[in-house]
Amino acid sequence: MKNRPAYAIDSVDHALVLAQMLQHEGQLRVTEAAERLGVSPSTAHRLLAMLVYRDFAERSDDRRYFPGRMLRPAPVTEAPLAVLRRVAGPHLRALTDRVGETSNLVVVVGTEARFVMTTECTRPLRVGDRMGQALPAHLTAGGQALLAALPPAELASLYETSADVDLRRLRRELALVRKRGFAINDQRTEPGVTAISLAIPATPTHPDPAIPPPNASPHPDAAIPLANASPHPDAAIHPDASTRPDAAISPAKESARPDVAITLPYASARPEAAITLAMPTARFDRTRLPEWITHLAATATQITAALPA
Repeated sequence: MKNRPAYAIDSVDHALVLAQMLQHEGQLRVTEAAERLGVSPSTAHRLLAMLVYRDFAERSDDRRYFPGRMLRPAPVTEAPLAVLRRVAGPHLRALTDRVGETSNLVVVVGTEARFVMTTECTRPLRVGDRMGQALPAHLTAGGQALLAALPPAELASLYETSADVDLRRLRRELALVRKRGFAINDQRTEPGVTAISLAIPATPTHPDPAIPPPNASPHPDAAIPLANASPHPDAAIHPDASTRPDAAISPAKESARPDVAITLPYASARPEAAITLAMPTARFDRTRLPEWITHLAATATQITAALPA
């Protein structure tokens, strides 16, 4: 039998007990939670609200609480998550320092994109911590970067019965992601936030020697353009391409874009995670897209090289 810790934190214990109750019993009301915990209804309400915020609970219209997605059984990725986070951490911090924007590590479980690590930038106006959040994979940049690696049959099995996803449109969007090698989410999941993402290669490639290792300290505003990128601003990929997929893959428009495609990591083995740069939409500048993609690609390659075989 376990003994209660000498310095137990009641609020944490109460939240965990509520999570257990939801998982085992299926539903709760605030009054019932308060009675079971021996706390006031207002305290129980605040605890349940935090569980909802972290996706351990969901609230129905009639004010009942049900288990959230984090309490439901789900397949895990093949890459050990703890190892991936430990290895990726220094590289995400270096990426954020270089670019001056928030970076995320994202995995896909089923049809959800899960944020497993966030490194916030220090700018006053920035995208905040997303760690622990889960969003529809087909709408997020990281989710699309990973969905693009799925075989057609597996993608169809995930979405062909979904009433919320237009599978034909999604296939067009993912074809564009594969062609470019990266994905863009322009305010599809949150107004005022734009994100760029690239999958982490499953097998090591040669890192770009122009990108310093994570312990280096280059000037954060230093731009490292792609060698084959066009400097003309109108040639860059339109920032709202992800929200207008039919227009984004128009041959007339696609031919005007620079060749900023990244060598895809999908050919040899399926990537298990993606890295994302997230920024206020007001700061998204399409002329800097080649620079951002270069930093993402180098960081992804460095993470792959640092992962244990």
